[in-house]
Amino acid sequence: MELMFIGADHEVTGSCHYLRVGDRNILVDYGMEQGINVFENSELPVDAALIDYVFLTHAHIDHSGLLPLLYARGFRGSIYATAATCDLCSIMLRDCAHIQMQEAEWKNRKAKRSAGTAVTEPIYTMEDADGTIRRLVPCDYEKEIDVCEGVRIRFTDIGHLLGSSSIEVWATEHGVTKKIVFSGDIGNVDQPLIKNPRPTAEADYVVMESTYGDRLHSAERPDYIGELTKILQTTFDRGGNVVIPSFAVGRTQEMLYFLRQIKADRLVRGHENFTVYVDSPLAVEATGIFQKNEYECFDEAAMDLVRQGINPIAFPGLRLAITSDESKEINFDNEPKVIISASGMCEAGRIRHHLKHNLWRPECTILFVGYQAVGTLGRAIVEGAKEVRLFGEPIEIRAQIAKLVGMSGHADKNGLLEWIEGFHRKPQKVFVVHGEDSVCRLFTECLKIEHGIDAYAPYSGTRFDLVEGRFLCEAEPVAVKKKARGISDVFARLLASGQRLIAVIHKNEDGANKDLAKFADQINALCDKWDRN
Repeated sequence: MELMFIGADHEVTGSCHYLRVGDRNILVDYGMEQGINVFENSELPVDAALIDYVFLTHAHIDHSGLLPLLYARGFRGSIYATAATCDLCSIMLRDCAHIQMQEAEWKNRKAKRSAGTAVTEPIYTMEDADGTIRRLVPCDYEKEIDVCEGVRIRFTDIGHLLGSSSIEVWATEHGVTKKIVFSGDIGNVDQPLIKNPRPTAEADYVVMESTYGDRLHSAERPDYIGELTKILQTTFDRGGNVVIPSFAVGRTQEMLYFLRQIKADRLVRGHENFTVYVDSPLAVEATGIFQKNEYECFDEAAMDLVRQGINPIAFPGLRLAITSDESKEINFDNEPKVIISASGMCEAGRIRHHLKHNLWRPECTILFVGYQAVGTLGRAIVEGAKEVRLFGEPIEIRAQIAKLVGMSGHADKNGLLEWIEGFHRKPQKVFVVHGEDSVCRLFTECLKIEHGIDAYAPYSGTRFDLVEGRFLCEAEPVAVKKKARGISDVFARLLASGQRLIAVIHKNEDGANKDLAKFADQINALCDKWDRN
């Protein structure tokens, strides 16, 4: 009986763990790496065709996004997940496949224009996504499921995303049973719509995330309704639009929940009947899935509304844009309005069109409600860029830039500690994963020193014997080899640094002339050095 760590070890994305019970090969999650990739992931220890089962914690792409690749390589087993996760995967994996195919097509067109001969293939196709979706097995929360002889599982609501779960696995081999709990992503408390994380009573071993294991959220719950109302009121009074770049699954539905309450309580004076556009086909589909799974997944506050015959994420004045023509028509509506569109970091999708139409207007507000990664257009705007390029055209930023601070689907350090302290007795060992390198190490030390828990942060490739309780292999970190893709990663970092530099320059416009002159000399010296290379 063996546990092996494949991905999201001392990193935040690409979650994957391998479990061998007897002659059964099992994966817990198989996610795509996103953003900066620091360490190499281990290869699967067996061929994809030999994987019997996948247990999936939730639908986010960094946990599910490589399942179609597994299928493309021969996997034909069953994928167990909650019913809501299965529903979300049915749209998110297809969307991801569409993106892979579009990117490959764009690279091939570019290569053809430059007389290149290399052909780029998508890492998987729509057919692979469809095949994966057919392997999904919907499961109820809190129900014990006999997967096969020697393997039993149960899903517990972990409060991170609709359908998200921790997974309890009872594994039996040669008459010995061990219980392993995989936390998945542990949710933040008091999120709208979905329930708070539920504890698990006992386990021999725990594999837990540590994304925010080094920080705390605000001690006071932010007043999202109040903050959002102020932004709407001031923007609409100016005659402008509120444009919200938002992730299609999760954050968009939270914003609809807040907006419904604002409209129901008529909090925006003089604009009570304002229109809200959701301009993202994926977000529209995801919103339907939220409504479909309300009885299984909604929290008590949302269910109180349902019992009153009120849809928590729908209201008069809500408009859903599906086609490209419907999307274009939004910008011909001259009335002040809210536009929610993807992608959440402004890197692709319809949001870029809405930014083109609204960024230059001082009466408008661009409201960010999620994390903006380094190197993204959203990050540049948040950090104070005065101009961006959209569709080859320079756009001056005159709109108000605002953020709803504190919105997070992840538990902070205290939330993580509360979850692990919820076990009635300390597990034999806790494996800390799914966090940046320094965070993994800090949170592991916190568990060991401050809470007396035997904790260990494995690197990819580490193998552990669950019966004997000993390591078969303690892997060392392997840095990612910089391939052609690495050049683009470095360039993205350089570009982001340049955008930040411009923002810093603007912030110091009224600084002392002597300091500004010295700063200019330093910048010019660097430019002279690199311009000669």
